[in-house]
Amino acid sequence: MANIKITLVKSLIGTRPEVRKNAKALGLSKVNSFVIKEDTPIVRGMINKLQTYVKVEEI
Repeated sequence: MANIKITLVKSLIGTRPEVRKNAKALGLSKVNSFVIKEDTPIVRGMINKLQTYVKVEEI
């Protein structure tokens, strides 16, 4: 499967707890931090919860 790069581009201050939990589960903590994950339906679902806070690129 393909890999994707997920970058946190907006602060999580003032967001709902479920949004913060999804970011932490993906491994994102600070603005401009990024992780490389395998493109799976589970990861895509987590990205959908964070769609206004992250930038996604295919590698």
